[in-house]
Amino acid sequence: MKTNISDALYQQALTLMPGGVNSPVRACRNVGKTPLFIERAYGDKLVDADGNEYIDYVCSWGPNIFGHCRKEITESVIRAVQNGLTFGACHKGEIELAELIKKNVPSIELIRLVNSGTEAVMSAIRAARGYTGRDKIIKFEGCYHGHSDGLLAKAGSGVLTNSLPDSEGVPKGCTDNTLSATYNDENSVKELFERMGEEIACVVIEPCAANMGVVPPKEGFLKFLRQITSEYGALLLFDEVITGFRLSAGGAQQYYGVKPDLTALGKIIGGGMPLAAYGGKREIMECIAPLGNVYQAGTLSGNPVAVAAGIAMLRLIEATPDLYSELDRKSALLEKSLFQKGIYVNRVGSVLTPFFTDGTVTDFKTAKSADVKQYAKYYSHLIENGILVAPSQFEAMFVSYAHSDEDIYNTIKIIENFLE
Repeated sequence: MKTNISDALYQQALTLMPGGVNSPVRACRNVGKTPLFIERAYGDKLVDADGNEYIDYVCSWGPNIFGHCRKEITESVIRAVQNGLTFGACHKGEIELAELIKKNVPSIELIRLVNSGTEAVMSAIRAARGYTGRDKIIKFEGCYHGHSDGLLAKAGSGVLTNSLPDSEGVPKGCTDNTLSATYNDENSVKELFERMGEEIACVVIEPCAANMGVVPPKEGFLKFLRQITSEYGALLLFDEVITGFRLSAGGAQQYYGVKPDLTALGKIIGGGMPLAAYGGKREIMECIAPLGNVYQAGTLSGNPVAVAAGIAMLRLIEATPDLYSELDRKSALLEKSLFQKGIYVNRVGSVLTPFFTDGTVTDFKTAKSADVKQYAKYYSHLIENGILVAPSQFEAMFVSYAHSDEDIYNTIKIIENFLE
């Protein structure tokens, strides 16, 4: 496999961007590779600048649940572009998208569209603080909620990949009100509430963690969080930027049967375009300007092109009754193959991570026990055989509706060749 053009482009990019990339994990430094520069995509395939084709299990980190260039979505975007790229004003598409989200996620009574998952979670936490009049929040070690200052404390994803416990440039004062608990550990949460319960505005959690690799909640853990937050007058915020419309049409909250007070959404709701949202109970969301004193704004929020893509995506989900059963079936084939070869796999629906560990991963500590050097070898073997997975042990594989059984079985064969 030749990568001469990608290599040359990366050298050029290094002179223009920090690390040659616009998001750290893309640099592929932890797997010892040069980033691929992608030219085009279709179905479940990516094609790089050198003409190499890959079966894609990154799926743009989750949004492409139907694969790349799904006709209904691309045509909707083209029509929207012809009417204008941005208005900076209200348009009826915002109403239609909000109605589609609200229809599928009943815990959301009012919603605000924003541009990124980071912005959605940051704004939802501000709303929680404004509503409760409290400052402190609880997050979980290894859960990543975007790169806003107050949430870069024991975060996962790129921070974990690059072995940075926090980020420089974040003043200590920004994380003074961020309390860290252990994912799947009820006692760690109880202790924080017993000490500071009257000061805690909300608990923010990935209801199924996917940024220290996929780590599902143990049975009853989310219901425990629902109970203890209600008991202390705090709010429960689900960061469903990854899980929203991925685990089910109603996200993780429908999948696990737990209703949060606030929800952050992203990725899939934009249909592949930059778009996110946060929403929840009416009385909480009415604290947000212009109705209340919690300020949040965005010039490009509700961008008509992104909204058009999101509408097409959610309509397509509604029109595909076998979507989630097919995603589950295909993903289970990969999971079973890895398990049979002695690899520990965490999977929830179409999101999974093979861990090179000595046991099951249940939290941040066990995730960090993974053999990242072995994962780098695994990544290299797959990429050299036309399979694209995340260049980090601490990310997820995403299966799309576009993945054919033939491509799934080819992937299994290549993975088995490596493991043998």
